[in-house]
Amino acid sequence: MTRASSSVPPPERAAELRRLIDRANHAYYVLDAPEVSDAEYDRWMRELQALEALHPALAVPDSPTQRVGATPASALTKHTHLRPMVSLANAFDAGELAAWENRNARITDEARGGGYTTEVKIDGAAISLTYRDRRFVIGATRGNGVIGEIVTENLKTIPELPLVLTGKSIPALMEVRGEVYLSRAAFSRLNADRAREGEPLFANPRNAAAGSLRQLDPKVTRRRRLRLFAFHLEVIEGSLGLDCQWDVLEQLAAWGFPVEPHRARHPDLAAVQQQVEEYEKLIPSLPFGADGVVVKVDRLSLHD
Repeated sequence: MTRASSSVPPPERAAELRRLIDRANHAYYVLDAPEVSDAEYDRWMRELQALEALHPALAVPDSPTQRVGATPASALTKHTHLRPMVSLANAFDAGELAAWENRNARITDEARGGGYTTEVKIDGAAISLTYRDRRFVIGATRGNGVIGEIVTENLKTIPELPLVLTGKSIPALMEVRGEVYLSRAAFSRLNADRAREGEPLFANPRNAAAGSLRQLDPKVTRRRRLRLFAFHLEVIEGSLGLDCQWDVLEQLAAWGFPVEPHRARHPDLAAVQQQVEEYEKLIPSLPFGADGVVVKVDRLSLHD
């Protein structure tokens, strides 16, 4: 413990260190704007680890030190999602996109006036994050959309994943949906390491992310440097009071989740098609794999 903090009661100092480390993680991984040096960050982490070793009661579940503290599992446990994780329909050209809108319009005349959002489709592994009373309690793979596998401890190794949510209007129980991925740089490093060790190489970042997520030992997952983007949520208990998918993305970002920044809002399908052409130019330059564009009706009342 440093001299400056030696006179502060251990519970108060531990709480302050948790706040500083969480803020640094958010600035580095979500905002891409580091606020402290690596050396300062490491000093805070070592001090917090020392405090928790002396006072085990301070090692609360949402402490940054607990992101990699679980023992390896013998097998992954099955988990039934509170709401099914549906798959996306595909459209390969403007004609198919228009046909999708026409199908929606046959269901309800309001579909054409509901507006649209577009988001980069991350080429990774889909996950569901369950939050109860603001705390991250269960993380699971998509599986077959109804039943996945619990990978909570592995997901905790992702520094930008919020362990406790702060802010307003947080439902008592909800599932946040997202995509776990490997950056192109991390994928290259991972395969280079595997080549040196004589291990088979991963075919692509998506397979590497999925395999890393299902490791039995969280320490292995941590070394792979997984990242996360959130893009959807399902309220199970409580209410949210949001009307549009755009507002969902903004709310997720306000709660501290990383949300892919190249998102846009459009009044009609013609504007969507123009934006898709821009995405086609953008995607090859992104630092992670992306395999298309997700188009969603903006008005949430039309999703049902």
